[in-house]
Amino acid sequence: MDASPLKKLEQLEFSLDSVTDLSSSPSASPSSPAVATFSCVDGVTELRFLQSDSTHCFTFDLASAQLFKLGTVQFICVSDDNSEEERSFSKGVNIKFGSEKDSKEFCDSFEEWRKDALVHGSSTVSASKSKFDDKIEASSAKMYFHYYGQLLHQQNMLQDYVRTGTYYAAVMENRSDFAGRVVVDVGAGSGILSMFAAQAGAKHVYAVEASEMAEYARKLIAGNPLFADRITVIKGKVEDIELPEKADILISEPMGTLLVNERMLESYVIARDRFMSPNGKMFPTVGRIHMAPFSDEFLFIEMANKALFWQQQNYYGVDLTPLFGSAHQGYFSQPVVDAFDPRLLVAPPTFHTIDFTQMKEEDFYEIDIPLKFTSSVCTRVHGLACWFDVLFDGSTVQRWLTTAPGAPTTHWYQIRCVLAQPIYVMAGQEITGRLHLVAHSAQSYTIDLTLSAKMWGPGASQGGILQSSTGKFDLKEPYYRMSQPQAYPAAQEPPLPPQPQLNPQDIQIQSDDFEEELLQEPAQNASTTQL
Repeated sequence: MDASPLKKLEQLEFSLDSVTDLSSSPSASPSSPAVATFSCVDGVTELRFLQSDSTHCFTFDLASAQLFKLGTVQFICVSDDNSEEERSFSKGVNIKFGSEKDSKEFCDSFEEWRKDALVHGSSTVSASKSKFDDKIEASSAKMYFHYYGQLLHQQNMLQDYVRTGTYYAAVMENRSDFAGRVVVDVGAGSGILSMFAAQAGAKHVYAVEASEMAEYARKLIAGNPLFADRITVIKGKVEDIELPEKADILISEPMGTLLVNERMLESYVIARDRFMSPNGKMFPTVGRIHMAPFSDEFLFIEMANKALFWQQQNYYGVDLTPLFGSAHQGYFSQPVVDAFDPRLLVAPPTFHTIDFTQMKEEDFYEIDIPLKFTSSVCTRVHGLACWFDVLFDGSTVQRWLTTAPGAPTTHWYQIRCVLAQPIYVMAGQEITGRLHLVAHSAQSYTIDLTLSAKMWGPGASQGGILQSSTGKFDLKEPYYRMSQPQAYPAAQEPPLPPQPQLNPQDIQIQSDDFEEELLQEPAQNASTTQL
């Protein structure tokens, strides 16, 4: 049987120029040359620093130790006390090597030994479970970090020039917020935002990344020597890691579809509570979810037609119709992700504000948004369209990043919840409802949507709800339609208010001739269904 990697390294020692106890004053604990040794004692993997001119030895359990880079040859090694209520550092030393080669070899060994300690190591670590793990399914987290650990997906985000360019502008236009400050990049990915902060003059940036992308970030940052000395990549979750100092600035790109998908905003505010100084700033600062009812006959028919496969009564001798209702319901439970023409909106949008500087983690578990619109046209409402924007509230410039329809398209696109039963509205009629988001352990949300048309015209104040339609959607399982909106004509007259279309309105979801009507519908109304 082959010896484990740790056995091969047990006798390896590293010479250091100096080791200084962080808990003592310089006069009480002068720096002196030392030797660092990795070992495994009674099943506990340890790192020991022994000063050459004294018998004092600093010992760290590698399962709880962390290493922070201050320079090419200088580091801080700290250990937390594993307190259940609040994690804090129990000890720390400042270490300095004689050459970059020595420091690199030590860092490589530290990572290898610590990885083994976390996998096979002490009971104090295996018995504890992070806050992230408590609320997120292991299978979901594994897929999530695998996805963001791949360069092709990072490239997709980097090539979203609206996203990347807006972040760059927000940082560089507010250099005064970054110059000489400590910055924490939450979910750093490739490290691009960390390098933006360094370009703006940050004193030091801690790039925290939990996926394997952390290794790529280290490589990319090392290849940009103007920034390398001021950026430390830390592989881990913000819920678990420790930092040697407080941050003046938090920067992150925690937004998902509908702003809250993937539940990274919770990690963003956890990082705020754990690492940000009282007067610190957050980039972004505020997010808004925008909503408006829409009318789109093409999309509605496309969604309904998907289930027609299950209306076959003789599919290789099998009757599929018993599953038609479930299939129809399943397709209409998928939020649609695409870019659409803003002229499909039938009322001015409203928005719900989320202040990242004030929100608590628990506030993201359930989000309830009352809806109230006034229809601008006579039409059939097929559901609710949503998008978001975020504000970078810098001291010099306030800059918005928007994903709105009609604005340059981003990799977030927009999202639409299509109701299986549309409602009919007249111009000036009030539309009310509710958008209710409940977080689940697959890092997403269940969406409950209700839209209702109220009494309209003379005597409306004496009436109530005329029509109401509801839908339940899983934000984790969207329909990625992602079509680009049709280009506007070069010159056009203002569009006429859309009139109700007879045939589409007559579609009855439960009728026997449902299949025949839907299959004929696109050809009959292709020239009249766009607003």
